[in-house]
Amino acid sequence: MNNTGANIVRFFFIILLISFPVTLFAQQDDDPSIEDGWDDYFTDLYMRGDQTFIISLGTLFPTVFIGNVAASDEDIKKGVINPNFKPPVGGTGLLAYNYYLHPKFFVGGEVSGFFIPTLRGHTLFVVPLGLRAGTQFIFGRFEFPVSISLGMCWHTYLDYGYYGLYMKGTGAAYFRATSDWSFGLSTTWGWFPQWTSEPRQNVDGNFVYTMLTARYHF
Repeated sequence: MNNTGANIVRFFFIILLISFPVTLFAQQDDDPSIEDGWDDYFTDLYMRGDQTFIISLGTLFPTVFIGNVAASDEDIKKGVINPNFKPPVGGTGLLAYNYYLHPKFFVGGEVSGFFIPTLRGHTLFVVPLGLRAGTQFIFGRFEFPVSISLGMCWHTYLDYGYYGLYMKGTGAAYFRATSDWSFGLSTTWGWFPQWTSEPRQNVDGNFVYTMLTARYHF
C-alpha cells in the first residue's frame, strides 16, 4: 500500500473514532428505554413543579403534658382529657402532599389521625388537618427532609369533642430506591393544646411519633 492509501485509511479510522461516540449518544437520546439519569447525584434531583405523595404508618408516645396534671373524676366526666396515658403507645397514620417551589424548598398539606388508650380504659381520637412547609438535604441516594406543620384538629373522647389547633415538627430519612419511590423513617414532635373557657381545665399535650414512610415522586 502506497503512502496515499495509508493516509486515507488513517483518516477513515480517525473519522470513525470521532463519530462513533456521537452516534452512540444520539441513539441513547432517541431510545426511550434508556434511563433518564435521575441518579446523577451531583446535580439537583428536584426542580420547581416536582411533587411527592407520602404515606406513613407508625406509633406515638405521650410525652410532656402541661396543666391539669391532677384532673378530678368530675372533670374527666365533663370531658376533660386525663393526661395520664397508658403505655406503651398509640397508633397513627398520615397522608401528605408536597409541591416543590425550589429544589430544596417545598410546601403542601396533610391529613392524619391517631388514637391512644387512657388508664381508665377509654380511647382518645385526634384527626389533624393542616399545611406544611420544609426543606431537605440530599447525600447520594439518601434524602433528609425537615418540615413544620400547622393546622386544626378534632379531638374525641367518650361523648365529648374538642376543636383546636396543632403544630408539628418532623424530620425524616429516605433511601431513593427508584426514580419514583423512596422509603424511610420519620420522627415527629406534635403539640396539641386543649384550651377551654376554664383555665384550670387547659391541657397542652405533646406526643412523639415514629413512623415507617413511603414517598411517591411525580
